[in-house]
Amino acid sequence: MALGLTNLAGAAATAAAQAAATTATAPSTAAKAFDWSTVDWTGYLVNWAAALVIVLVGMWLAKRLSVALERALSRARVETTLSSFLRNVSYAVLLVLVFVTALTKIGVPATSLATVLGAAGLAVGLALKDSLSNIASGVMLIVLRPMREGDHVIAGGQEGVVDEIRVFQTSLRAFDQRVITLPNSTITTAPIINYSTLPTRRLELTVGVGYGDDLKQAQAILLEIAQQNPLVLKTPAPFVQVTNLGESSVDLMLFGYANNGDFGSAKSTMIEAIRNQLLEKGLSIPYPQRDLHVYHHDADGKPLSELLAKSVTDDGDLGKGKPFVSGS
Repeated sequence: MALGLTNLAGAAATAAAQAAATTATAPSTAAKAFDWSTVDWTGYLVNWAAALVIVLVGMWLAKRLSVALERALSRARVETTLSSFLRNVSYAVLLVLVFVTALTKIGVPATSLATVLGAAGLAVGLALKDSLSNIASGVMLIVLRPMREGDHVIAGGQEGVVDEIRVFQTSLRAFDQRVITLPNSTITTAPIINYSTLPTRRLELTVGVGYGDDLKQAQAILLEIAQQNPLVLKTPAPFVQVTNLGESSVDLMLFGYANNGDFGSAKSTMIEAIRNQLLEKGLSIPYPQRDLHVYHHDADGKPLSELLAKSVTDDGDLGKGKPFVSGS
């Protein structure tokens, strides 16, 4: 019995010693986890200082390189709007590279940065889908130059003179002094008609004369009008063609060429002269008309007057005849 109590006391003492040892070890382990003396402060300071230097030098270098790019594009006679836009884009890209390098220097994993930048780029791309489309279209308009400032165009279904071509949008000045602003994406997805690309423009005037008029005389009159007009160019020479046999007239088309700046005046004076001289020479300018024919007989050839008289007689005879007698 005494031996059993002695063994129990020994076991309890052993357990108490182990617990005390564990309690003594835990504080020492915790103390080691937060032991600031083991931190490599020198290495951290060096890395942060290097990152700061990378940021400052990188920003200065990015600005210098973007300005140099703009100057090179200007010397290459690239559009000012496009060169400024490319300068801003190059500066932004260089800044992203600088900050990624600086964050990598202080210990941020490059793969994590790439993932974050990819996700951010995807989100921005989806949010600015229409704006990016306008930017791409603006770059195409500036590089390919289908129209320039001051050109008379039809773009995006609107007609006017080009005021300014920017990266996002283009401004047109309509002839009634309205300013039309078009997104660039609507311009590049539709046909662009430029009346100012070539120095001359062709006049096409359709003139109708009567079926009883002399076509040779009408053609000679039209040619003479075009040849005597000082705004119509002698080369290429004007000419006349018969284009259609209409319901009310024989259609002739007068072709002539004029400078872009004289097109409106030349067309107006030609139309006025055509009207006056055709009437003076005894030719007609017919207009659509309809003839109404009234026939005074029915389909069998009987005059309508006899039918009307017969109907009146029949109506008068309705009261004649035998009187009605009841069957009583």
